[in-house]
Amino acid sequence: MNNWITPNWPATSNIQAFFTTRQGGFSRDLYAGFNLGDHVGDNPLLVQKNRAKLRNTLPGEPRWLKQVHGKTLVWVDKDNRILPEADAALSCHPGVICAVLTADCLPVFLCNDAGTIVSVVHAGWRGLAAGIIERTVTEMDSNGIMAYLGPAIGPNYFEVGEEVREIFIQHDKRSAVAFTPHHKEKKGKWFANIFLLAQQRLTEIGITKIYSSYECTFSDPTRFFSHRRDGNTGRMAGLIWITN
Repeated sequence: MNNWITPNWPATSNIQAFFTTRQGGFSRDLYAGFNLGDHVGDNPLLVQKNRAKLRNTLPGEPRWLKQVHGKTLVWVDKDNRILPEADAALSCHPGVICAVLTADCLPVFLCNDAGTIVSVVHAGWRGLAAGIIERTVTEMDSNGIMAYLGPAIGPNYFEVGEEVREIFIQHDKRSAVAFTPHHKEKKGKWFANIFLLAQQRLTEIGITKIYSSYECTFSDPTRFFSHRRDGNTGRMAGLIWITN
């Protein structure tokens, strides 16, 4: 599957999940490879060819979202709207595919031990600060939830301003350890560890089974699209579903 990434976590065998890379596919130039984003300026016909190739590996059509870096979530097996505006998708019905698109933001896969509820969250810093992970876990309303953090911009490249750091520290002073100062010529700028920020939010609400390969999208242009690195670029997908 084009070296797509499968979460290494102890989910039950009826939970399927993976994260696509940019390898393979039909897009060209800025979007070269397997771009699944239909909102980034790529040739729509090539995006559709990429999505058709993806669809051939799945039991159904992914339930795409209109992502807005917010804290809204949607049960995609109960909401029939096309492109609901949300940043987290949940399902408890087999064959319904939750999906988010990212190109540096953190895709957070969630499921319960029983294999009866799944979710995937689009978590940039705005969504994290707004509590999108906490809201999703609360909505899942289940014991034994585990999380897998997919590829995202790494802690050596995710530059943010002092105002972003303050937002997280005001919520939890322990967040300070997720920020390291930028070089001296950029005072007031910090590098943020989005993986650690997500882990802190998860552990704060009692989620301790957290897994990740901590792969950095910014530093690996062969495998990953990165908005921070390239500006106008493609999108990868994080998908999760319950099998029949």
